[in-house]
Amino acid sequence: MSVVNVRDVTIRYGRNVAVDGVSFAVEEGSVYALLGRNGAGKSSLVRCMVGQQRPAVGSVALFDRDAWKHRQPLMERTSVVAEDADAPPEMTVAQIERFCSRIFAKWDAGVVNDRLRRFGIDAKSKFGTLSKGQRKQVLLVMALAMSPELLILDDPTLGLDVVARRSLFEEVVGELADRGITVVITTHDLAGVETIADRVGILAEGRLVLDEDLEALKSRFRRVRMTGPAPAEAAKVRAWGGGTEAIVSNYDDGFRAPNVAEVSAMSLEEIFVAVAGDEKGTSS
Repeated sequence: MSVVNVRDVTIRYGRNVAVDGVSFAVEEGSVYALLGRNGAGKSSLVRCMVGQQRPAVGSVALFDRDAWKHRQPLMERTSVVAEDADAPPEMTVAQIERFCSRIFAKWDAGVVNDRLRRFGIDAKSKFGTLSKGQRKQVLLVMALAMSPELLILDDPTLGLDVVARRSLFEEVVGELADRGITVVITTHDLAGVETIADRVGILAEGRLVLDEDLEALKSRFRRVRMTGPAPAEAAKVRAWGGGTEAIVSNYDDGFRAPNVAEVSAMSLEEIFVAVAGDEKGTSS
């Protein structure tokens, strides 16, 4: 079952096309990483997913219901952590928790207490006195306490230190995936998301240039160093010593090239740079 269905979505701001004919689906219980450089269109798509924006063309469905037309009932099943962590600065974390608990029917106060303790955040602290990373953690805790079926994280590690980022990816997102909750995440922390994503979509200048299972993606990309010229089908060719280094996106056991000196696997970050590194988009 697909929890999220993005169908032929185009988003415009005046004459500027931020998202151009994008389609993808997120299966129930999976973690989908939507990647792209700044201005690639990630946040625009997230706004459509949560019913805050209507696409110029196409549609977004959550749980087989249109996200724009049925926003209120869908948000009862969906938690969102936006890129900019925002709440009244004079409210304490405990006051924010009490406010949220009155709104959401499936509120789990135990999650709040447990996660605040893990993050080292005092519930008596005023939201405005917290660091940027701590504010993001507080809103993530509130999102988890809703007991969501779908969690949308828009660049959740922005402002977090190394320890906090690792905690989020390993403890929070991993646990949600294990419990069958669906996760859509946009992030610049590719090393972190590589450990938990099932499928990856890459946006470049508003177009979805890649949508693939992560393991399949990593299995077909290789960095190949040769003492001679690169084969014609190779991409991102550059000089290497007296030979060439190339990115091969369709590598398999039958790959043949003259004078191969070294073949190495590529991380998700390296693949992302190879696919989207030349993007020069300007819209978010």
